[in-house]
Amino acid sequence: MKRIATVATIAIVQLVLVGVAVAPQLSARLIGDSHVLRVAPIDPIDPFRGAYVSLGYPDLQPAPDPASGEMPPGSWSLDDGESGAVYITLRREGEVWVADEWLRERPSGTPYLACDDHSWNVRCGIDSWFLPQEEALAMEADLADGAYAEVRVDRWGHAALVDVRESP
Repeated sequence: MKRIATVATIAIVQLVLVGVAVAPQLSARLIGDSHVLRVAPIDPIDPFRGAYVSLGYPDLQPAPDPASGEMPPGSWSLDDGESGAVYITLRREGEVWVADEWLRERPSGTPYLACDDHSWNVRCGIDSWFLPQEEALAMEADLADGAYAEVRVDRWGHAALVDVRESP
């Protein structure tokens, strides 16, 4: 009887851990608001992860310096000597959403992406679009001039990529 209880406890703990791991994506998909962002395909194949299109978001990068026109150092990172949570507030420009500010403190009252910069660049969880291998190669070629991603963002900034298409 003790063995059954131990196995049941381990199974329940594993189910809870899986739920915690996917909760941000599920929350964004189920209760998030839809935002369209400009994307550019980067790299279609990873031998370990399979076929996918790796996406870059040019409008989410920090704005260039107004005086010099140059991008800040490490344009996909906050060069402030810290690492951890980064919040990218969003503002609407026509049919798409673009970055407004990059912050270390959680904003309120505006749509934002909750991201992380523990690695060499900022990750928001919306950088890969998985497809069958043939479709990934074709999509990269079709969308070489740019595309649009539909991203659902919940009130905590969790984001889920739900579609990539040629027009907003």
